[in-house]
This record gives sequence, C-alpha cells and structure tokens, in this order.
Amino acid sequence: EQLLHNKQTECVFMWTNSSGDPIGVVMNYVEKDGAFWLTCTRRRKRVAALEKRPRASIAVSSRGTEIGMSQAVTYRGDVKIYDDQTTSDWFYRALAEKVRPDSKSQQDAFVEHLDTPGRVVIELIPDPDGRIGFDSEQMFANSPAGRSSHNN
Repeated sequence: EQLLHNKQTECVFMWTNSSGDPIGVVMNYVEKDGAFWLTCTRRRKRVAALEKRPRASIAVSSRGTEIGMSQAVTYRGDVKIYDDQTTSDWFYRALAEKVRPDSKSQQDAFVEHLDTPGRVVIELIPDPDGRIGFDSEQMFANSPAGRSSHNN
C-alpha cells in the first residue's frame, strides 16, 4: 500500500455539499505519517463545505502508475484546514517533489505557482476503521476469469 502512495500522484477527494450530495474531484496529494494532504484555493466550495462538515474521503487507484495490477484504496476521516505559512512551506515542497520528480527548477516553479494568497492546505486524518482496500491480483488469483490484461 505504501508503494501505491509513493507512486501515485492523484486521488479522488470526496465530501458532501449542504444538500447532502456527494461530490468528488481529482486532486494531487501527498501521504505523510498516515494522513493525506491536498491543496486548493479558499474560494473553492469544498473549503466552505469542509469547514461546516469536516469529514471527507479519498480514493487512490494504481491506474496510470507502473505498479501493474489494479489496486485501489479508499479512506474516510476527519479533515483539518490550514492556512499558515509553516504548513504551506513543507507541503508545497513535498507536493512539488512528488509531481515534478525529475526537475528541481520545475519543482521551484511549482512551489511558486502554489504559494499564492488565499490558498489552503487540507489534511485528511483517516479513521482507524476507515479504510477499504481492493487488490484485483489477489481477488482473481484462483479465478477462471484470470488476471487483468491491462498493465495498469
């Protein structure tokens, strides 16, 4: 599972709106010490929704990575929203290193792009029982349906 978080850069981040409808968007993320960290501008509706209802979930899939077989994991938990410079500084750098791993100059430009007024950092802290995992290789190991023909 840690390999998935090391390789994947995107997740689907999900919350509920004021009508109780589920909403989800694809976002870049960083996993650190068992929590999931994301960013957006404060003007995004998800921020106001999360301030009112600080619960969310994320889903991460191995699609698009070199991991191979379809693996996925979903977490649900509490959310904290940060707008302090200390949190922004470490998170923007960590995200830049993850999504632009081959170029220090691109990382620096990415950090500069993110470090703007009105941006917040979102932390999702998974519930102890808030994990749902899926591993198609394990699921189909002894099945006549066999393994997926897709490499990822």
